[in-house]
Order: sequence, then C-alpha cells, then structure tokens
Amino acid sequence: MIKELPFNTKFETLTLISPPSQSLNSLVFSPRRRVTLFPSHHGAARVSLSASFHHGESKPSSDSSSQTNNEDQISLAQVSISEFLLQEIGLSEADSDFISENCPKYTRMIVEGVRDLEEWDTWKGNEGLGFSEKVVYMVKQKGGKVAFLESVGLSLSSAMYLAHYVSSESLPNLLDKVKYLKGIFFSGSDENGLVGAYARRMMFYLSIPIDEDVQQTLSFFEKIEARRGGLDMLGSVDASFRFLLESFPRLLLLSEEKDMKPLVEFLESIGVPRDCLGKVLLLYPPIMLGKAEEMKRRVAAALEKVSVVSKDSGKVLMKYPWILSPSIQENYSRILSLLESESVLKTDIDHAIRRWPLLLGCSTSNMKLMVKEFDKLGVRNKRMGKVIPKRPQILLYKPQEFLKVVTFLEDLGFQKEIVGQILCRCPEIFGCSIDKTLQKKLSFLTRFGVSSTHFTRIIKKYPEFLLYDAEKTVLPRVKYLMEIGISERDIAFMIRKFSPLLGYSIDNVLRPKLEFLVNSMEKPVREVIDYPRYFSYSLEKRIKPRFWVLKGRNIECTLHEMLGKNDEEFAADFLGLGELHQTHSETS
Repeated sequence: MIKELPFNTKFETLTLISPPSQSLNSLVFSPRRRVTLFPSHHGAARVSLSASFHHGESKPSSDSSSQTNNEDQISLAQVSISEFLLQEIGLSEADSDFISENCPKYTRMIVEGVRDLEEWDTWKGNEGLGFSEKVVYMVKQKGGKVAFLESVGLSLSSAMYLAHYVSSESLPNLLDKVKYLKGIFFSGSDENGLVGAYARRMMFYLSIPIDEDVQQTLSFFEKIEARRGGLDMLGSVDASFRFLLESFPRLLLLSEEKDMKPLVEFLESIGVPRDCLGKVLLLYPPIMLGKAEEMKRRVAAALEKVSVVSKDSGKVLMKYPWILSPSIQENYSRILSLLESESVLKTDIDHAIRRWPLLLGCSTSNMKLMVKEFDKLGVRNKRMGKVIPKRPQILLYKPQEFLKVVTFLEDLGFQKEIVGQILCRCPEIFGCSIDKTLQKKLSFLTRFGVSSTHFTRIIKKYPEFLLYDAEKTVLPRVKYLMEIGISERDIAFMIRKFSPLLGYSIDNVLRPKLEFLVNSMEKPVREVIDYPRYFSYSLEKRIKPRFWVLKGRNIECTLHEMLGKNDEEFAADFLGLGELHQTHSETS
C-alpha cells in the first residue's frame, strides 16, 4: 500500500513496532512490518511510504498481494517521474504532474526495467538505492521526452522514435513548442467536423500525380480516417494531434521565434484570420514547415497565376491550401492549355478556378470528354467561357449523367440549341437528379394546374425554377398569392405568362410591390394577374417614379402601359417629350 504523509526525513528505511488495533493513518501497524520511506522533492513535507508483511501476520492472497504491490510501484513511479521532471528538468509542477499521470505505458516500462535489473542483480555500486531512486535512474537512461510525448497522445513506440528524432531539443523547449503548435493548428472551433468534411472533398477531387508534401498530407488524413469518428475528428486536438506529430515530426524541430511565429504572422497579413489558421494548416501541414520568406514567394507565384488580387489571397488559400503544392500548380498549366485551345479566355478560366479551386486537383482527361459534350450543344468558345465560371465543377461531371439531363430536356420538347442556351444560363441543372429534383418541380407545376404543354415555355423563360426547393421556397410564395385573394387557376395563368414570378422573395419583392399597388396606386390585385411582369420592375427606380409622374398629370393607364415601355416611349406617349425627366417624387 502507498501512503503520502508529512514527514521530514532523509533516511530510507524505518522499522516500526505498534500495539494492535491501531489505524494505518497513525503510522502504526499491528504486527511487525517493514516500512520504507522515500523522500519527496516537492519540498520536504511529503514522503512516500510502503509497507511489507512479515511471517506470521495475516496477509492477502499471493495474487491479490502481487497486484497491490504492482499498483503501489506504479503509483510511486509516477510520483518519482513527476519529481524528476520538476527538480532536474525544470518543468512546472502542473506540467510535471500532467506528464507523469498521462504516460502509463512509459511508467510501466520503467517499473519493469527496475524489476529486471533487480532480478539480474545489476545494481552493483548502487546497492543502497531505494525504489524511487532506481526509477529516477531508469528515467535518466530512457529519457523524460518519451514520457512527455506519450502524455500528448502518442503511442509508446512512436514516442520513443520521436524522442530520438528530437534528441537535440531540450524538454522544456519541446513542451513550449507543443503548446504553441496546439494553439495554432486547433485555433478555431470545429464542433461540426467541417475541417474533416473539407478534407474529404479535397481528396475526392484529386485525380493527378502528386508530390511528396500532398502525399504526406494524405497519409496524415488516412491515419485519422482509420480511427473512430474518422476525418470528422480532424479538427479535434485530442484525436488528431498525435497523428500530426507522427506524420510531420519536423514540426518539433522548428524554432518558435524564427520559424513558426513569422509564418503565422505572414498568413494573417494576407487575410487568413487567426481562428481559420487551424483549418488551413490541418488541410496542408507542410505550409508550416517552410520559412516565412520562402512561403511568401510560393504564395505570390501560385496566386499570381490565377490572377488573385492581394486582398483575396487569404480567401483562396482558405478554400484550397493545396494550391501551394508544386503538382497542383503544374496541373494549372494543363487546364489552361486545354481550355485556351477551345478559345476560352484566360480571364474566364482564372475566374472559374478562383471560384472553385478544387478544379486544380483534377485530371484534364475527364474535362476533355465534357468539352466534347458542350460542343454538341453548340456551347463553345466564348459561350463556354460563360458556363465554366458559373459552374466550374461541370467540367468534372460524368458524361453519361450529363447526357441523361440533356435527354430529359429534349423529351420535354427542347431542341439541342435551346438545351445549349439553358446550359449557358443555368449549368447547375445538368448536375441534378432527374427523379429527385427535376421531375419533382414539374409535378409541382401540375399540382397547381399548369399543363405539361406549357413546361417548355416556363423552363425556357426561367430555368432557375428547376433548382428551387418546391416545398420550402416556391410553395410559400404561391400560398402568399392565394392569401391576398388570387385563385390557384389565376396563379397557374400568371406562371404560364411570367414564370420568373416563382423566384421572387415575399418580403423583398411581392409584399412591398403589392402594398404599393393597393395602398398608393389604389389599383385592384386583379391587375397583377393580367400583368405579372409588374413584379420584375424596380419599385424605387421605375414603378414609383412613373406612377407619381402620371398621377401629377391625372393620367390613368394599365400597369402594362405604365411599365412596359422604355423611357423614350413613355416620355413620348405620356409627356410629349423626347425623354423622361423624373422631377416628381413622393413627399408623404
């Protein structure tokens, strides 16, 4: 058994005789027992005490006694390791205690080492050493760095390897580095596993030969993926820090003042916020291994290629840290060559990459297949330059999936040329599921009385409708129109006549324009049924100015007559002028 008691002493062994029935706390034992006291170095006020049983006394079974003795030695060894770290290494008491309490395998190894030496009688010249001194002797032989590295989460084998790797570093210095690295790599909260989710995306869209830095990063990800919780735990210091050190041991050789802090300051200077530093570094740890000046040159060279202005450097880096990889930069040249050969402007290519930099990790082989499909729809040259910046990932669609959507639209009655026009205007449609998305939107229209014969007209005028969530976005707008007195039949008529109506916000468009129509213009709601395009005009720049001009001249006209003309036509018809002078404004 182990008992810590206040006792100021320098001797090692004390034999005490006591009368029966005294408690252990009084330092008295009923039979004759051997009591060993080990001096503490946390100040002379603590000693560690162990008692052994002699022949003739009542004692536990051999198995129980052996287990108790083992536990006692482990506990005593923990105390001895803590004292060694405090007194001889110079760590704080808190750090010494934390390390000694969180290196169980190292502690067990030390205890077993002491036993082995006792069994082989190899303590010659040190026969007077007590158990605590023997532990300290073994710690000096094995090194305190192993205990520290196990305490931060490494396995014993990894801790021993890394301790050898960082043999030139002092333990206090190593401790400071680890604290700094944890603070930087895990600087932001990641409760929802967003860092891991983004790592998966980067891996998913990687299909080119890679350099050593990216390969090491992938190995780091794979180690975490293999653990419980997978990559969702990438942003957790407890789950991933050990793998970070195992994958990138050079981090422990960096100088905090000369290497790490200057690099962090540089990243912050180009627009990476402190709470986002961890995301960037976890997604591409090799960034931290470069010198600040070298990294400045690499960032400038990589971002200059895709025409990133300095104020946006941090944003692009947060989107895709791998843009600094040599293999990724080489792939940019291949992408540029492919698209420029199709007469796509470099400005459009760079715009696409800035918007979705994951494109840089993708092979051009699949892109070539998609470019051929665009060409069949008449989307080439400058027209392709409109599609790619809107939806860069369309270059990575599987041709067979893309063709399913093309066929779906053709079956509705669209010619290839019109399908190409829809592609230019709304390329996102071609990545949608037919059954789960596109067909559901058409069923929604049918539900409100829109005949399938009108689908082509509606989609041609407003293909964006196919992307809306019918139940959460479109249905509330339809219900609002019904609440103000418009029937389902009239709503169907309005949709057929002006399908962009389905895309207007209730609070920002529908309600304020209807309130102005009814309250200020004093017109019935019926007017918007006949002319639903009314909602497409700006309330402040077109509707109000023209209404106040007409009211000032006591002119009555329909919404179509008031709004459907351009400025010159309006001025000629209602003012007798060559141009419109907006001089009247609402004063109340």
